[in-house]
Amino acid sequence: MNKRRFGHTDLQVSEVGFGAWAIGGPFQAGDIPLGWGKTDDEESCKALKTAVDRGVNFIDTADFYGLGHSETLIGKTFGNNRDIIIASKVGHRLGEDGSIVFDYSKDYIMGACEASLKRLKRNSIDLYQLHTARVSHLRQGDCLMAMETLQKAGKIRYWGTSLNTYNPFPEAEHALENNLGYGFQLALNIINQRALPILKDALESGFGIIARMPLQFGLLSGKFSTETTFSENDHRHFRLRPPVMEKALNDLKPVWKMADKYGISPVQLSLSFILSFPEVSTVIPGIRTVDQANENSTGIVKLEREDRVYLLEYYDERLKKLLEMMEQKEG
Repeated sequence: MNKRRFGHTDLQVSEVGFGAWAIGGPFQAGDIPLGWGKTDDEESCKALKTAVDRGVNFIDTADFYGLGHSETLIGKTFGNNRDIIIASKVGHRLGEDGSIVFDYSKDYIMGACEASLKRLKRNSIDLYQLHTARVSHLRQGDCLMAMETLQKAGKIRYWGTSLNTYNPFPEAEHALENNLGYGFQLALNIINQRALPILKDALESGFGIIARMPLQFGLLSGKFSTETTFSENDHRHFRLRPPVMEKALNDLKPVWKMADKYGISPVQLSLSFILSFPEVSTVIPGIRTVDQANENSTGIVKLEREDRVYLLEYYDERLKKLLEMMEQKEG
């Protein structure tokens, strides 16, 4: 497993990390599912160990994933193992009525960090991220004071911002202009290439980049068909409705021919495309089984220039419309 430096920090992260949203298990905000359906904790722990055995040293989670359950499993599996680089996030919680509350107050962040450290069984969190904070939160300043205080106290080593999936630009521009934090987490994959303009400026400013959603909710796994359905406790139940699924399956047919050319799976092609950008520090596919840990940690190839250009152009010509359709369906 190759490693890349995370921006101007001293973190050397595996180019493929472990996205730990799914192992949090099913959870909801009101009647809205936010997890990935039923999970098996024993299998999740085995997946974590398998990924690390294959060279993965970077795990990304959040206190909101499974309402703390994802962090608990990571803590149970690795404890305070300093060879494992842990990134977590803060800022989302459930209100008394069960709805999502975005809380970036200093008091909340300070308390949430202590709770995360306890679940993770860690002395410090390597990278603590504001979970889709908006420019208004960054300007207000409470969250910045919290991060600085936590860093000085040794509770966190570095901090950054997890950017909005469909419009990452306002927060990225504000953070870069004001030199806020050490890195970004952003959505980037073959279907969603909106964040590409951010990469160059982030590199020049010394920001590390975590690429999330590399498989766009599984659409880029090559394992879905028109018969694929999702349980009601899986967020894809409302995100990947039949019209979206049908268009995606049709639009992606030419892409999978490229995977055949390299003798790799659609998953491995999807990860290879993201890692073709040297500005990306690590990509974090969601993993919850041993098989996924094995597939996601192998088969990374260097794409020929003409193939990389094809995927960029094909996004503009066709996949951009699919992304817009997905955004509208979620709105």
